[in-house]
Amino acid sequence: MTVLVHTVIDSPLGPLTAVAEEESGALTGLYFARHLRMPPPEELGRRVSTGFVAVRGQLAEYFSGERTRFDLPLAPRGNAFQLKVWRLLERIPYGQRRSYGQLARELGDVSLAQAVGSANARNPISVIVPCHRVVGADGSLTGYAGGLARKRFLLELEEPAADRAARLF
Repeated sequence: MTVLVHTVIDSPLGPLTAVAEEESGALTGLYFARHLRMPPPEELGRRVSTGFVAVRGQLAEYFSGERTRFDLPLAPRGNAFQLKVWRLLERIPYGQRRSYGQLARELGDVSLAQAVGSANARNPISVIVPCHRVVGADGSLTGYAGGLARKRFLLELEEPAADRAARLF
């Protein structure tokens, strides 16, 4: 049985609970405060105050606009379909968005859009596995386990500077 540990990391979006396999250090979860579908505390492993150096550093770089890709060992837990969807999420480039239907087409079956949405909603590694980059077919912001305000913040953070400036004027 894999032993898990967790820590809490400060971020511009509030505290993030990072969960990892103790031996390998692979990240299994990254959750916002009041995150929908966050595992109960007893499933997070013991809390540690050390470690998670790469996770802390890369998140700080991301939130300061210096990092556009994460390079961390990941070990999300889910069924085969969820894992497939989460791998697709990792391939959505920084600053870009995809719809559930587009991801379903990438999987070879546009009728899977709802299943893609369900898997997306259960992504255990927020921010790093960028489920926030998935929007409705019309571009609208749809559900996000961390809340729509956080989703909007992340999408705006990733917008090119020219797009942000155009929106202001």
